[in-house]
Amino acid sequence: MATQPMRPRSAAGVPAAAAAPGVLGLHHRIELDETLAALQADGLITEADVRRVRADVRTARGRLELHPLVLVANLKLADARGGDKPLTVEVLTQWLAGRAKLPYLKIDPMKIDVAAVTQVVSHAYAQRYRILPVAVSELQVVFASSEPFDTRWMADLGHILRRDIQRVVASPLDVNRYLTEWWGVQRSIQRARDAKADAQDGRGILNFEQLVELGKSGELGVDDRHVVHIVDWMLQYAFEQRASDIHLEPRRDSSPIRFRIDGVMHKVFELPTPVMTAVTSRIKILGRMDVAEKRRPQDGRIKTRSQGGREVELRLSSMPTAFGEKVVMRIFDPDIVVKEFRQLGFAADEEAIWREMVERPHGIVLVTGPTGSGKTTTLYSTLKVLATPDLNVCTVEDPIEMVSPEFNQMQVHNAIDLDFAAGVRTLMRQDPDIIMVGEIRDLETAQMAVQASLTGHLVLSTLHTNDAPSALTRLLDLGVPNYLIQSTLTGVVAQRLVRTLCPHCKTEAPLDARAWAALTHRWSLPVPERTFGPKGCLECRKTGFLGRTGIYEMMRISPPLRALIQPNMDLAKVGETALAEGMRPLRVSAAAHVANGITTIREVMNVLPPVE
Repeated sequence: MATQPMRPRSAAGVPAAAAAPGVLGLHHRIELDETLAALQADGLITEADVRRVRADVRTARGRLELHPLVLVANLKLADARGGDKPLTVEVLTQWLAGRAKLPYLKIDPMKIDVAAVTQVVSHAYAQRYRILPVAVSELQVVFASSEPFDTRWMADLGHILRRDIQRVVASPLDVNRYLTEWWGVQRSIQRARDAKADAQDGRGILNFEQLVELGKSGELGVDDRHVVHIVDWMLQYAFEQRASDIHLEPRRDSSPIRFRIDGVMHKVFELPTPVMTAVTSRIKILGRMDVAEKRRPQDGRIKTRSQGGREVELRLSSMPTAFGEKVVMRIFDPDIVVKEFRQLGFAADEEAIWREMVERPHGIVLVTGPTGSGKTTTLYSTLKVLATPDLNVCTVEDPIEMVSPEFNQMQVHNAIDLDFAAGVRTLMRQDPDIIMVGEIRDLETAQMAVQASLTGHLVLSTLHTNDAPSALTRLLDLGVPNYLIQSTLTGVVAQRLVRTLCPHCKTEAPLDARAWAALTHRWSLPVPERTFGPKGCLECRKTGFLGRTGIYEMMRISPPLRALIQPNMDLAKVGETALAEGMRPLRVSAAAHVANGITTIREVMNVLPPVE
């Protein structure tokens, strides 16, 4: 290609990228041959790699329609510059951005106002030039493209938009995907909103429930598919982003959708409130909830599949608010909920203690902590390990968090007087070996759990207490006699969840001596030689954190502790004895995670109970 001696400027006044001498030129889309030549010239691939790519393209029809970077990335070639990472699409896109002297952008849809950017240009125009608007302001518009040398569109848009045009380079896979998704979702939202307006004006179907009824009879309204599209997109997007909860929050005019990811809420989208109402109705139908009932809270469940084919369950909860029904969907992905003990965050000694507690033939083992501390994950993962073919594992839950073929699961149903106590009473007649009780909330449930343990069963359950020793006083407060606690309780585990530093980008950070002293209050722990902090990269969406892990406080009920379980028990004395018996408190477990570079002091301090 001819070399350009000058950097031409677009009509919008933005410098266009200079062509790489003799290789990648201006005003056209990049081609495979020139891309391979440029990659080889820059030392990313070898001559043998070039031949391999060309041979692969010749043997597969339709490959030439793919972007040259995708063609190269599909072969998973090693980076000839060294290192152990292959030439992925992202690595190649970063190289292309450097070639074009433009910024590289990893598109994060959660940080983009989709409703605004899709109004900048039509879908047909964006598709034609493969450009994706990613940011809009009064003064400028930022476009992402994987064709940085194709600048034919810039003069037209500069005149039409009358704003500064800025360009960034993004992965061709992301550009293609979001060119389809963003306009598709916005089109569905608009048409669903129009259908709702028509219904309110008397020109269309009266309400969404009637639309669904028409669908059941085979006379499916054309606008129903748009609401279906919005819901399907939202669920798949939540699975991709590792969300644990989806919040649909109706407001007066525009209603936000928020995801909870690694324990932190993120606003991801906004829907017009009439469309949010239709989406809520669609979700209630999927969850077998009463669509007509909008005045009282309801619960439901959806079973679906992720794009990868995994079966995923969602637990639904609706609540009436000032502007409509708020719906929260808790996501139970088996790949996330059920883990091996080491994946839960157990250290080697903690795993040994936990196994010793739960592999006994009888007794009560309690897991304590506040809501959202991972108690359910710990119990399910444990039951998966214990549920061998020669054991009968039964659970009574409110509600059943995740259906598992290895267990016999029963759900509490208060409307027919099937509470936890009645459930345990029933399970005891089912010849169980292990019983899991979702939560011990009252004296009757606690008494049934004790009775099950006394008759030779292993009972696992949860309590809401701040630490492990407090579980003893909680049982006494419920009214369980001290001598029954002494004879049945095997151990108590208190736990919390903390965000873990992204292994791809965490960086060494100076230790905050004051924060370390506050964390290790009352325990003289050695100061770690080095600590780490968050940085942010593509893998963690620039947050610096990726996933969560548990910190644990494991208290085995030893003979000295059993002797202290009295009606007028001294909790401080229990705590001191437990420490003397080898219990490692939550703060020490948290400090070990900090010293090992797993998380930060600030993260653990956010979840630890206050020091008394």
